Amino acid sequence: MSVNESNYIDGVWRPAAAGGTREVLDPADASTLAVVAESDAADTDAAIDAARRAFDAGDWPATPVAERAEVLRRVAGLLQRDREEIALTESRDTGKTLEEGRVDVDDVTAAFRYFADLVVNETGRVVDAGSAEVHSVVTHEPVGVCAMITPWNYPLLQASWKVAPALAAGDTLVLKPSEVTPLSTIHLFRLLAEAGVPAGVANLVTGAGDPVGARMSEHPDVDLVSFTGGLPSGVKVAQAAVPTVKKLALELGGKNPNVVFADACATEEGFDTAVDQALNAAFIHSGQVCSAGARLIVEESVRDRFVAELVARAQRIRLGRGTEEGVECGPLVSRQQLEKTEAYVAGALAEGATLRCGGARPEPSEKRPASGYFYLPTVLDHCTREMTVIREETFGPILTVETFRTEDEAVALANDTEYGLAGAVFSRDTARARRVAGRLRHGTVWINDFHPYLPQAEWGGFGKSGIGRELGPHGLAEYRETKHVYENLRPAPVRWFGG
Repeated sequence: MSVNESNYIDGVWRPAAAGGTREVLDPADASTLAVVAESDAADTDAAIDAARRAFDAGDWPATPVAERAEVLRRVAGLLQRDREEIALTESRDTGKTLEEGRVDVDDVTAAFRYFADLVVNETGRVVDAGSAEVHSVVTHEPVGVCAMITPWNYPLLQASWKVAPALAAGDTLVLKPSEVTPLSTIHLFRLLAEAGVPAGVANLVTGAGDPVGARMSEHPDVDLVSFTGGLPSGVKVAQAAVPTVKKLALELGGKNPNVVFADACATEEGFDTAVDQALNAAFIHSGQVCSAGARLIVEESVRDRFVAELVARAQRIRLGRGTEEGVECGPLVSRQQLEKTEAYVAGALAEGATLRCGGARPEPSEKRPASGYFYLPTVLDHCTREMTVIREETFGPILTVETFRTEDEAVALANDTEYGLAGAVFSRDTARARRVAGRLRHGTVWINDFHPYLPQAEWGGFGKSGIGRELGPHGLAEYRETKHVYENLRPAPVRWFGG
């Protein structure tokens, strides 16, 4: 991939103005996948200026919603046309398996189609003013120029959750993908252009959080900042946005509990399902998922059998290059993430956790080059709330085990986190499962399942997991301003003042 294909500003692919470049690495072997632009504040300003002009003087905000929706549907069709190519790019760039990459493309397609359908079926709300002489309506308008900063773990998916509703609403945008995994987002912007998104409406700038993301967050011509990533970076984005009083949407991750009651394991089928889902919760994409069920909270009476089977299965997970046939789990995304994972495991063991499996890099093989960022699926037993590995988001293949005896204790443990993104409850007792789900302070709660999401259902968290929601009707509302228009049909003097 050429450097000239990295930044997309005002309808033109261009390199960084200062000529900076960055290598994008394959996490399976640390080889160079591509060289992209390493942009700076000047490139960012150029993109924001283009978006500002397109919003203030362009046609997109006033384009009929049916026409905007048709553009989104064309994007969806192009995504499916290029499904295999994009999935391969996503797999090689992030390390996830090729099958996970295909699922991502399908989910992105569904998001574009959902927001296309949603926007054409929405109407303004007529307000009953209590008088036939008043016509009062609430309408929705695009918020303006949107700055979008997306993470490295699901680059294409997270971009779609922002781009699709923004375009549907009539906004213009500037997006900065993670400098670690920008390649599928670059492909998406090619498809946006091919689908007919006008020049200046959708702009892409590749580069680091500082200076690109920082400039986007503080720029006075940006009306909204939507950020997905870690808590420390999210705080910086919010602080930069405050002086200009921008709208903010922040998705900042989670430390997600997976609560398993003993009755979920009362049958062999139930036991098998609960163990299988615990593996899926923790180890999909090597645990590099904001909603990963990294905290297993299991009822004490079934703990020994449950954890023993969990460990046995975790040790059989086939680890290797995501593009290889039969591989179930790929590498971590970068050397930094690998070293961070190693540090969390070492810290947990020093604080008293018991290593049941994993806890090391695997032996190299043809599918696992020694230069790759591989780490074995790891289960840490006898964990307590005081441990750092329980409190902090590890974003690696680490599953911790805690136990409980009563329902109240299970709820207390599950809610004992500064985050509140997602969680799950496994129980055959429907009343208890729903009761516990209602008590959990998390934005998404699954019952007898883990990880599925629907584009028509809102996604976001409580507490330090963020501000606002993506997906669903509220996901569209984030990219709109609400206006009340009050019309007096029979205007007359008020005579408040006697003169």
